[in-house]
Amino acid sequence: MHRRVMEDLLAWKSSPNRLPLILRGARQVGKTWLMKEFGKSRYEECAYINLEGNQQMRMLFEPDLDVSRILAGLRLESGCRIEPEKTLVILDEVQEIPGALTSLKYFQENLPQYHIMAAGSMLGVALHPGTSFPVGKVDFYDLHPLDFFEFIQAMGKGDLVDLMQRGDWRMASTFRNRLSELLKQYFFLGGMPEVVAAFAEGRDFGNARKIQKRILSSYEQDFSKHAPNETVPRIRMLWESMPSQLSRGNRKFVYGLVRQGARAREYELAMTWLHDCGLVRKVNRVTKPGLPLRAYEDAGAFKLFLSDVGLLGAMAELDAKTLLDGDRIFEEFKGALTEQYVLQQLLSHGEMQVFYWSSERGTSELDFLVQAKGAFVPIEVKAAENLKSKSMKIFKDKYSPKTCIRTSMSDFRDEGWLINIPLYGIGAFHLTVEKLSLKT
Repeated sequence: MHRRVMEDLLAWKSSPNRLPLILRGARQVGKTWLMKEFGKSRYEECAYINLEGNQQMRMLFEPDLDVSRILAGLRLESGCRIEPEKTLVILDEVQEIPGALTSLKYFQENLPQYHIMAAGSMLGVALHPGTSFPVGKVDFYDLHPLDFFEFIQAMGKGDLVDLMQRGDWRMASTFRNRLSELLKQYFFLGGMPEVVAAFAEGRDFGNARKIQKRILSSYEQDFSKHAPNETVPRIRMLWESMPSQLSRGNRKFVYGLVRQGARAREYELAMTWLHDCGLVRKVNRVTKPGLPLRAYEDAGAFKLFLSDVGLLGAMAELDAKTLLDGDRIFEEFKGALTEQYVLQQLLSHGEMQVFYWSSERGTSELDFLVQAKGAFVPIEVKAAENLKSKSMKIFKDKYSPKTCIRTSMSDFRDEGWLINIPLYGIGAFHLTVEKLSLKT
């Protein structure tokens, strides 16, 4: 399975300023597979150690953080020689042993020639508040589900991705029916690696849905296993409200949909917990498109999305028969699946911060607003054939952005002030904006 992140890991491997790397992401998103595959393909040896429930490793990290002693123990545990530059050391579930997390600092300071990668989540840091976190001594990489381009490649259609990455939109439009079918499949399946791998092998939507349900069940089990007991009920209520939150025309998060009469302060911890686990994505409103956008965010108004479009469909019991009914899947939940999909593609490319904009009176709204190439770029998402862009025109007249982007099922076209990128090609958003150089 091709993952674009491999290119970033290669850059990390060859960097002269390399730090131990912590790979973050929701459970089941493919962190373990990725680390093992990278170690196997790019190093002579791969020393993999899983710290979850590993009492022997807990004892290794407890007495002190003498990294020479710890390294000797890791050699015994993994059965590998662990040589500088030649071996990738993998500490999986690093959050399970606080000392292992702290030791990364001392590996960086005292044994920087060793290549160390760990997997964990910010949740693990919160679980061990007494841990000395190695601030400034490690790098982070957030791993997301497969994006649509990676999904196409997993389906054996990589040539279609090459077309869009080259910006050959005329040829891509020739194959728009094939791309549309793949996109409908992605809306149902999403990008969780196990789901995609199973479907690529058996082409069975029913089996894919069973795997999605199992993943959702494992998340819910984590609520009880890791979260504070008093917070678990609120986490469950907030989590279960997600389909109804996103099915509204105005997708601004409403606490009243979690529980009648609910207040923000009652669910702040539950929301933070889900966010730190990587299960939800928060998109804040900005009051105006100033730079940096973060300086103009309204923390009290936001949208909440899931990490994966396929899991959203599974939670909402989306029927696979919807795939056969024209393009109706793109309009399901009043376009919520489409908006979820677009956000997922934007977040899969690096550390892009994504916001949304609405006017003070709420009469106009743009789905997303991102910062790119030193400018703000508004993005309007259209699930239906109606391509009227009233809100975008209002935004353009008021703030004069250099580039406006609309994404829809229509073919690529440049209307001067507005560029339409097909939904199936929004993964090339970054390349498109770069080639256009944010023209005036």
